Amino acid sequence: MNRSAPVALFAFNRPKHTAAVLDALGANSEARDTPLLVFSDGPRNDEDIKSITEVRQVISKTRGFRDVMLIKREQNLGLAKSIVQGVSEVCESYGRVIVLEDDIVVSPYFLNYVNDALQLYEGDERVLSVGCYTFPVSQELPETFFLKLPDCWGWAVWKRAWDLFEPDGTKLLTQIRVQGLEERFDLDGAYPYTQMLAKQVGGENDSWAIRWYAKAFLLNKLTLYPGRSVTRNVGMDGSGIHSGCSSHYEVEISRVPIKVCPVEIEEHVQARAAFSAFLGQHKGNFVQFAQARFWGLLERGKRFLEL
Repeated sequence: MNRSAPVALFAFNRPKHTAAVLDALGANSEARDTPLLVFSDGPRNDEDIKSITEVRQVISKTRGFRDVMLIKREQNLGLAKSIVQGVSEVCESYGRVIVLEDDIVVSPYFLNYVNDALQLYEGDERVLSVGCYTFPVSQELPETFFLKLPDCWGWAVWKRAWDLFEPDGTKLLTQIRVQGLEERFDLDGAYPYTQMLAKQVGGENDSWAIRWYAKAFLLNKLTLYPGRSVTRNVGMDGSGIHSGCSSHYEVEISRVPIKVCPVEIEEHVQARAAFSAFLGQHKGNFVQFAQARFWGLLERGKRFLEL
């Protein structure tokens, strides 16, 4: 099997952001061996056609990868359906996938880190996925560590793990409540994930990632994280449907390689506490932002979800 896993990039109507992501990804030395599949969502209305056309022109001019495949969606699927369907398609064909959205800029060592992690933990079913964004916590973190919290700002997964995805939020919420796990699921009260899952069940959002997290949580599956972030979100400028405006999550992406070596496969207690403290400190800002973007909620009648 080729070491370089395929990258699935999900794009919509932001040509400048898409170009920035492609430029950063192309600066990785492993890009030339990497298949790139770009899923371009279709328009919601006539106003989207121009910008979507520009995005597709940017993609069609992209070079520097093993090959580039542009998948044009004729209808607008929305973020959740786009990702679930696209990740499933790539996993079916390649057995694993690296996932990016059109506002996630990566480190020059992003592909090196992710491919190393995919290889090292491929056969260990305790490991669900590979995360890439690490919150700018004040505490020093290990080179790599595990959390029971999947990442969605640049991540990778094997087919064996993605097959566990549970689309039925009601089933997941029931299991969490019956077992009395709400506070633990909420990262020890740092963020109301249970409420978000309940809103998904009630049709107030269509988040794929809250269901992904809930299933991982219930199965005690782990996600590997780097001690230094290898991705950063450049879309928190109000330009996207699901993005708010915030500077709380700004990070300096790693300019040196992440060393992926075997570490103890259990949740890192100190790292979990650091993440929890960070989310608690910025709880008000994070709740507003996360409901608009972090978990991929679909817009329902307003540009941003109001609290």
